[in-house]
Amino acid sequence: MEDLLILIKYLFLGLLQGFTEPIPISSSGHLVMVQQLFEVGIKDNMSFEVLVNFGSLLAVLIVYWKDIVQIAKNGISYMTTKDKTYYDDFMFIVYLVVATVPAAIIGLLFEDLISSTFAGNAKMIGITLFITGIALWIIRNIRGDKNDGQLTMKDALIVGFAQAVALIPGISRSGATIVAAMLLGMKQETALRFSFLLFIPVSVGTMALSVGDVINDPEFNTLWIPYVLAFVASLIATYYSLRWFMNVMARGNLKYFAFYCFIVGILAFIFLN
Repeated sequence: MEDLLILIKYLFLGLLQGFTEPIPISSSGHLVMVQQLFEVGIKDNMSFEVLVNFGSLLAVLIVYWKDIVQIAKNGISYMTTKDKTYYDDFMFIVYLVVATVPAAIIGLLFEDLISSTFAGNAKMIGITLFITGIALWIIRNIRGDKNDGQLTMKDALIVGFAQAVALIPGISRSGATIVAAMLLGMKQETALRFSFLLFIPVSVGTMALSVGDVINDPEFNTLWIPYVLAFVASLIATYYSLRWFMNVMARGNLKYFAFYCFIVGILAFIFLN
């Protein structure tokens, strides 16, 4: 019975992480709230975090695989031929690299401070979710006209710093980057693509830094089945959640995520510790 409950716990948290990762409601914030609300959690379990993150990463790679192949192929073609036909895709890669830097630096320097300040603090999550809701409400009717070929180094840096702000639990990574991108005038499709392709290097970097923790995890041998279950759940949930979110963006219904963040943020602040 206890083994079954462990499997259910990991399955549930894997599904939760996967479903909330792509949409602008903060996956990290929801994990904190759910763990406190239902007294179910996996504290300081880096293996779980790495595996569910890997599941989300694979889902993003699957959804954007054609874009990734095209951008990579054209980027390499520009470097070898200097043909201006491929310039926009080459610069798109450059902008992704530039946008990765702020979160990487701030994460390395202040990760412990951020964790100690916000970890397990559901009231603070309520405040940051409310802030996320305000940001989403601001851009709910914005329709930009800037496509991939019109991006600038300034755009990349601003979106990169927005991603760094999302290191705070309750501030959605996808929400922060999409809000910043759309305020800069990007089209919805461009904002989405840039946001989720930007997730790839950050996710890969996080996993690379955590490999040692996973290898040295004393519980890995006994919990590998729940870990794998959480990984699969996260992959499937992220894939379908991302597909759904892309349709929501296309219909311009971001206001509903704003309403959700307002409601959940207020409830978390009032009722959780």
